[in-house]
Amino acid sequence: MINLFDYEREAERLIEPSHWGYIAGGANDEVTLGANRAAFDRILIRYRTMVDVTTRDLRTTVLGAPVSMPVLVAPTAMQKLAHADGECATARAARNAGTLMITSTTATTRLRDVIAASPGPMWFQLYLYQDRSKSRALIEEAVKAGYTGVVLTVDAPMLGRRERDIRLGFTLPRHLTLENAEVAGMGVVPDANDDASGLMLHFRSLHDAAVTPKDIAWVREVSGLPVIVKGVVRGDDAMRAVEHGAAGIVVSNHGGRQLDTAIPAITALPEVVEAVAGRAEVYVDGGIRRGTDVLKAIALGAQAVMVGRPVLWGLAVGGEAGVRAVLDLLRQEVDLAMALAGARNVSEVTRDLVAL
Repeated sequence: MINLFDYEREAERLIEPSHWGYIAGGANDEVTLGANRAAFDRILIRYRTMVDVTTRDLRTTVLGAPVSMPVLVAPTAMQKLAHADGECATARAARNAGTLMITSTTATTRLRDVIAASPGPMWFQLYLYQDRSKSRALIEEAVKAGYTGVVLTVDAPMLGRRERDIRLGFTLPRHLTLENAEVAGMGVVPDANDDASGLMLHFRSLHDAAVTPKDIAWVREVSGLPVIVKGVVRGDDAMRAVEHGAAGIVVSNHGGRQLDTAIPAITALPEVVEAVAGRAEVYVDGGIRRGTDVLKAIALGAQAVMVGRPVLWGLAVGGEAGVRAVLDLLRQEVDLAMALAGARNVSEVTRDLVAL
């Protein structure tokens, strides 16, 4: 396997069809799912020549934490659907690759156990529950366990209609639970019905549709940690988040899994970067499959990118070693892209390198 698409094909062969549908699928007609990828292909690189690129340096920082490359592991749910070692294997691979992982609220491993498997800087992705005391308990557990940031997802007041999941009757196998939801007594995902997957039913019963900017300040107060707001595609929303205390913004449409025909994340990135104007770090996810994609995102103002599905492909293929292989492939591609574009370090990946 020589690129991420090879891992995708092999992962599809290995993962049970309804589980693959959940991992691979998007909302409705999956227009945004495809658009996220296609948008990168429309951006062209204006590479520099006659630059000595004998030595390259991919290192950067995210909210002060050093990482070996501008590629982070995005929060993805229920990783034990891909491999029995799940989130712990991903955490170890990310740490060994010198980058940072974000652990999902809907993980199949408890927050404290994920970070215990690989101690060090790690962020916690938070969905707010209707019962805020349960959310407070999760936040406090994350702080006690050593997480260094909270990624608050704001683009899911309701779960998008994921028709693959409905058709395939997706739910979580009985031997698995959403470990963090146990604090709310909702760790077991219900069976699907004719109109909703098990996850959709779980989401309706537990998650809060009333998330507003004031919740950013609340999460920051409860946690004492930087809050990174995920799911923003507009400059005005980014400004509101920053005004309420956000330290970072993740430009994201939830991997095409929420509102179909939404704007591709990479297309939304420049507007958000301009609106934030350096008052918070900006990241982007959605459709990143090549080192050139990472180069384009950094050139358009992202501090780093977040990669989700490819990590799960690697996890399915080889557990911890598979995740590490995927991250190493991306590292090699980013390094080559920088060399061929005439950039010796991340700071030299500037806006003039791309044409929209």
